[in-house]
Amino acid sequence: MTGALSGANAARQLFEYAVLRVVPRVERGEFINAGVILYSRPRSFLGARTHLDPGRLRALDAQADTEGVRAALRAAERVCAGGPAAGPAAGDDPGRRFRWLVAPRSTVVQPGPVHTGLTDDPAAELERLHRLLVR
Repeated sequence: MTGALSGANAARQLFEYAVLRVVPRVERGEFINAGVILYSRPRSFLGARTHLDPGRLRALDAQADTEGVRAALRAAERVCAGGPAAGPAAGDDPGRRFRWLVAPRSTVVQPGPVHTGLTDDPAAELERLHRLLVR
């Protein structure tokens, strides 16, 4: 049994992730979780899943720019996906794009702290974290 367990663990690789928070009024410090960014260097994986709940956002700020927030969240997804849609970040490797996305900012969409874990399937882990932390 121990051999099988250690074999299963050998396939698991390190990943890092951060939650994207929407902070409609920075001075109040209130936020809602609206996305997750996950990076696994060993698996060459960078992905983001986002979801904005407009009702929760309006509960924090009735005047919040819902479409502007959605645009910022979609931009994070495009940067993770790479390619021409990523804009100037398209030429950067996934690690550099991840570090840029999780760098602290004082904007409405802010990254939370970076956390780590182990997984053998980064895409499935991203979906799990999105369900757990955002939806």
